[in-house]
Amino acid sequence: MTIKKFFPCTQWFKLLNAETVKLDFMAGLTGAIIVLPQGVAFATIAGLPPQYGLYTAIVIPIIAALFGSSYHLVSGPTTAISIIVFASVSRFAEAGTPEFISMALMVTFLAGVYQLIFGALRLGSLINFVSHSVITGFTAGSAILVMTSQLKSVTGISFAKGQSFYNTWISLFAQLEKINPYALGIALATLAVALISKKIFPRAPNLLAGMIFGSILALFLKNYTETITFVAEIPAQLPQLSSPTFSMASLRRLAPEGLAIALIGLIEATSISRSIAAKSNQKLDSNQEFIAQGLANITGSFFSCYAASGSFTRSGLNYEAGAKTPLSAIFAAILLMLIVLLVAPMTAYLPVSAMGGVIFLVGYNLINFKQIKEIIEHHRSETAILAVTFFGTLFVHIEFAISFGVLLSLMIFLARTSTPYIPSLCPIPTRTGSNHFIEVCEDVCAECPQFKIIRIDTPIYFGSVSYILNHISNIIEKEKIKHILIVAFGINGIDLTGAEALVNENNQLRKIGGGLYFVDHDLAHKASTEHQYLLDHIGQKHFFQSKVEAINTIFQKLDRNICADCTVRIFAECLSEEHNKELLALKEDYLKRELYMGSCSHGKVQKKGASHK
Repeated sequence: MTIKKFFPCTQWFKLLNAETVKLDFMAGLTGAIIVLPQGVAFATIAGLPPQYGLYTAIVIPIIAALFGSSYHLVSGPTTAISIIVFASVSRFAEAGTPEFISMALMVTFLAGVYQLIFGALRLGSLINFVSHSVITGFTAGSAILVMTSQLKSVTGISFAKGQSFYNTWISLFAQLEKINPYALGIALATLAVALISKKIFPRAPNLLAGMIFGSILALFLKNYTETITFVAEIPAQLPQLSSPTFSMASLRRLAPEGLAIALIGLIEATSISRSIAAKSNQKLDSNQEFIAQGLANITGSFFSCYAASGSFTRSGLNYEAGAKTPLSAIFAAILLMLIVLLVAPMTAYLPVSAMGGVIFLVGYNLINFKQIKEIIEHHRSETAILAVTFFGTLFVHIEFAISFGVLLSLMIFLARTSTPYIPSLCPIPTRTGSNHFIEVCEDVCAECPQFKIIRIDTPIYFGSVSYILNHISNIIEKEKIKHILIVAFGINGIDLTGAEALVNENNQLRKIGGGLYFVDHDLAHKASTEHQYLLDHIGQKHFFQSKVEAINTIFQKLDRNICADCTVRIFAECLSEEHNKELLALKEDYLKRELYMGSCSHGKVQKKGASHK
């Protein structure tokens, strides 16, 4: 058990055979070809020499594959993380300088430490509370920043260093006459070839095709102009040992940025692995993914790698190519090593403008226009999260945009759970003679004047308890009801604040001859301090296994004088033998209304359909 816990790779080692190894090798070969142009492009986005992107695509996937739980997730350099690295470190050092590189390695190390701590503390489930609109807004904003950062390469216009998004575009329009037609032509040609090859050969490495065509065109145009610049030659060597800048000054500067990178990296990795696991029917361990990403980034920072995460493109292709185990990611890394040793010197023929065209395409593809439209049209609260994150990314610091987007999504989540929908229920007789409980709707069923049944489907915690108590108080004061049964099947948690509030409410009802009652198969027996507190202070007699048992017991406590004059008589216990004729007539009346024997949604009648059995 200990070996499986610390080395999850032992789980998939058992799946290896000649067939799976063959499939993994072919998928790995595809991945190695795809990541070659991506690694160079992403490193450029991050403000690092091109080889750092390739080194990241070699070291990171191996560590993540050995310690992760997903069979198809491929980790490595990504656009979003590359942008954050550039935005975080460029505030303190000039891109491409030794100081910049050292700080980039440091922020990678810090991000890995954060991720490892999150995994060790079993915080994997917290990712579920971050709205996906945060990622959508951040990614869209980041994509525009990516394209903006390449304006210099594509147009040949010089911009002042450190300019903001807004000032960069203002400066561009002020210098339109200075555009280099050769650089712009190479960028557009690269972009066009990449798009056309993608359409004709969807599974081919279209970015690589575009870069090759751009290089050939640049070599041809070189005879007519000297204004074409080329990418520096990548050294034909394996990842080199490196060391982050360990100092208190860099720690204070980069700790917030490291946290932002850690969060985005974890959200990317878990969301990608889950989307693929939904297709492959694999069970995942989010905490193990946190640990794997953390170990990968920590290790990578000592091997000339910058921060990485799960790649949607490479992971999706890995699954589609038939990969069976994480060995495919390891094969891709090994094959990339061989490719780097063979073709690295050829990068000296790659024009900067062609690289800019490729990055423009990468940035555009990051924007999920369909999802953005869906959010804006149908989800107001999610639109607010999307807008805050998007505009924060463009006009403020990226880490602020992410942090504020996450905070806003948590606030909206808390607001939703703190005001739960609490419907009242009433019984409807069925053909079998038993009762079916539905939400109370006007003219569909009546309620007992002494006894209220309500349903709560959310946790009772410090955030929701005030709203729930106000609802119960309204029942007591306005409807003059002192016996309240809570259908608690949907209550999946009660904290100490909620438990104490329920006990106090029951004590108040007890003083006037009533009480709070609960029906749930397990509520009275759940092994937690809060549930035991409820049991000790409210009493076992207030907890029931079924609604029938609860109604039978509570009915005995009702005021018989009120019952004598009551005309509702909705419970079987209300009807004595001389009222059998009334019962039959009542059943007949309700059976004629079977069309309405569904449920009400927030006061609206839902007609009976396939959902009602």
